Amino acid sequence: MKSAALVLSALGMASAFAPVANKVSTTSLGLSKEQILSEPDTTEFGGVWDPLGLAEIGSDETIAWYRHAEIKHGRVAMAAFVGWWAVGAGLRLPGELAYGVNFADIPSKGLEAWDAVPGWGKAQMLLFAGLIELHDELFFSRRGTHYMRGGTPGKNMVPGLFDPFGISKGKSEEAKARGRSSEIKNGRLAMVGIAGMYAAATLDGSVPLQPPC
Repeated sequence: MKSAALVLSALGMASAFAPVANKVSTTSLGLSKEQILSEPDTTEFGGVWDPLGLAEIGSDETIAWYRHAEIKHGRVAMAAFVGWWAVGAGLRLPGELAYGVNFADIPSKGLEAWDAVPGWGKAQMLLFAGLIELHDELFFSRRGTHYMRGGTPGKNMVPGLFDPFGISKGKSEEAKARGRSSEIKNGRLAMVGIAGMYAAATLDGSVPLQPPC
């Protein structure tokens, strides 16, 4: 499980900085690679950075899938990083995590805290994540335009899961675009961060100046 989480983060980071392709091409619904890759602005790198040439692999639908996967991995990484930090900072929920296991008794180190979760608890989390993924794909196909057919990559289609209070409803398209760009960049940083924390927890001295976590 730990190795799988690290591999997913690494894959997300590998596709994180795909460039704008020199050759203009479009999907069947007119969504070009340039449109998909126009967010976010990556001028902080001094230009396009894609050493593996990932943006040239496959079709436009592949690029849409890359972006959708990157955004999802970024969201998971942001949640994981905040959760790791919260546990390390000593924050705990009241009551019991499981029968006979109090939240207060959970260790402060991230991987030790995960190990302390009973097996059925881990299974429930994985099942919940799987149901979200399944319904997201179903709703994309039945309630809107799929992200590989011209829809918006990374758009959440599960009702009430993202922005349950409707904060984004009154925002302009420009504001939403800025929010999407910020989310992608924050997600990239979180993928780097959670990978670094995992490395620091498993390989002593692998991350300079990083205290035990």
